[in-house]
Amino acid sequence: MKYFNYLCIVFVVLLMFGCVSYRAIYDITLSEVERPSDAKERYGEPSIVSFEEEGKTKYSFEDEMIKIIWIPTSVQFYFTLANKTSHSIKIEWDEAVYVNEDGMSQRVMHSGVKYIDRNSPQPPTTIVRNATISDIVMPSDNVYFVSGKYGGWTEKPLFPNVSMTSEQEIMSKAKEYIGKKVQILLPLKIEDVVNEYIFVFNIKDVKISQ
Repeated sequence: MKYFNYLCIVFVVLLMFGCVSYRAIYDITLSEVERPSDAKERYGEPSIVSFEEEGKTKYSFEDEMIKIIWIPTSVQFYFTLANKTSHSIKIEWDEAVYVNEDGMSQRVMHSGVKYIDRNSPQPPTTIVRNATISDIVMPSDNVYFVSGKYGGWTEKPLFPNVSMTSEQEIMSKAKEYIGKKVQILLPLKIEDVVNEYIFVFNIKDVKISQ
């Protein structure tokens, strides 16, 4: 019996240390921002800048209305949004859209929304004048419930990002996404006028790590 228990322990240890996961890290760049047709006259010239901070590549878009910094990942998009105006700005979440690499529009959710309520109406987020918020954007369809003893709420990645079998398998899947683009539409309401900002991201490259 003791010998059997010993074999079980050895098997579990080998299983733990023998499994290697390979992770795809995508190079996702902010390439373009579409604004309302009169935005140049109302909010000035835009600028897009990339920079490194805390070991991460971040992308900044700025005009005279907002400054937004994006951190794209294979699961969701993090952002901080600064209101540069003297009025409150509201993010109209029920009108926000994520457009995937196949051109399909999807409803989004953000931080603070319970997964079980992902398809319910979402109240706007208000950014008061000269203030900043931090949030995320993620397609609500990517959140789902797994039943069973070890189940629960989980998130599906935007792009294939993990393989438990081989580096070649995940690279083969990930390379299919290089050159494709995704978009995020954020409707920003100021003084009862909704301004649709569309942020266009390109998948430039991918690398595999353990």
